[in-house]
Amino acid sequence: MLTEPLIQQLKSLKLHGLAAGLEQQLAAPDTQRMNFEERLGLLLQHEVATRASARLAQRLRWAKLPQLASLEDLDTRTPRGLDPAVLAQATDLSWIAQHLNVLVTGPCGVGKSYLGCALAHAACRADYSVRCFRLPRLVDELTRVTALQKRSSFFRQLAKADLLVVDDFGLAPLTDQTKRDLLEIFDDRYDKKSTLVTSQLPVDQWHAYLDEPTLADAILDRLVHNAYRLNLKGESMRKHKTVAKSGKTKSPTLNA
Repeated sequence: MLTEPLIQQLKSLKLHGLAAGLEQQLAAPDTQRMNFEERLGLLLQHEVATRASARLAQRLRWAKLPQLASLEDLDTRTPRGLDPAVLAQATDLSWIAQHLNVLVTGPCGVGKSYLGCALAHAACRADYSVRCFRLPRLVDELTRVTALQKRSSFFRQLAKADLLVVDDFGLAPLTDQTKRDLLEIFDDRYDKKSTLVTSQLPVDQWHAYLDEPTLADAILDRLVHNAYRLNLKGESMRKHKTVAKSGKTKSPTLNA
């Protein structure tokens, strides 16, 4: 069979990795000296890598992370009040397999959102499905799907995600309907999937923030009691970066 029709057939079967790998082999004289099994093995490796890359790209698109953060870029040398043991447990992602939660708290600018995004990005790389929302955007989306009569479909999507990230919890008051919606979301996920929440408010102030004892009890019962807590401390990273741009100090590398 001629090479070009063979490559087109591979592509028609959606074996794009095999097709690209074959083209590379044909352009590399060294591969001509390999036996059939060796060349086939390389082609299969290329197909596996291509599919893994496509799955990751799809997961990242679905996650809608606000920034591309990486655990490898975390600089733990700067004091942040992080318990190294808890941080290690959070970064190994075993809590997702165990359907546990992570709560990241601390003042404005210390890197809560970055750490949350870094964990979410690592989860995508580990083949977990992720959805990420700032709480105000989640509230807007709930309003939108309600108007379109698509609430049930949206709630099912959130329930399926291996990891749901809710960023900026506690920034603005919530309506009673939003609190009930959050309870439904967290109840769907409790003991089945994992949720990561970031907030400027300490966890012990969340009950007062929710400002409705019955709903607050129910929401926190599903979030807090099976969660790792990461409480970040220190000055705002944005302040450091602003000073660094003025040339007064060296820019720090910590983003968490």
